[in-house]
Amino acid sequence: MPEISEPPPGDEQPRSIRLTDPRALRAYAHPLRMSLVGLLRSVGPFTATRAAELTGESVASCSYHLRILAKYGLVEEAPGGRGREKPWRATARYTEWPEYSEDSTVAEAADALSAAVAERYFERVTRSMENRHALPKEWREAGQFSDSLLHLTPAELIDLGERIDALLRPYEGRESDPSLRPEGTRAVSIVRMAYLDQEIPDNRETE
Repeated sequence: MPEISEPPPGDEQPRSIRLTDPRALRAYAHPLRMSLVGLLRSVGPFTATRAAELTGESVASCSYHLRILAKYGLVEEAPGGRGREKPWRATARYTEWPEYSEDSTVAEAADALSAAVAERYFERVTRSMENRHALPKEWREAGQFSDSLLHLTPAELIDLGERIDALLRPYEGRESDPSLRPEGTRAVSIVRMAYLDQEIPDNRETE
């Protein structure tokens, strides 16, 4: 997840917002909208004009997409605006949606959103790899790029995810409180995906 901006004093930002409405899921599955939410979490609040500078899109386009995000509770107006130059802020640090649903409409919309997010992840990873040569030596050596194939039960996979969450949790406070960041820290994206690899046949089915 992107680095999160510190919420105003006395205005505690929720950890996450959960999308379950198929319309909200489909609305969020838009590259610019995901970028806007990510930027608001990292360098917001900001206006549509600033959003246009950060994304390279037009002010009108950013303003439109920010209003759509506000409609589904992902962003909201922030205090301190003047006239039409109103700032926006993210309503939560993370976005969540169902991994499984009995409602086929929700399941299809959630799967489409997951696919859109995965595509965005890999676009960003590709750009990062293309520019990796310009990084200092210590960051090139610290970067990680690998995969593992494990044979697990569903319960073991859930347990593994919970243990990884526990490892990351001590560093999460730095997102909202820059004073906790040691000298030399930079924003590091950690992308974690675990899925049943359907391209590898289950040997038990052939026994």
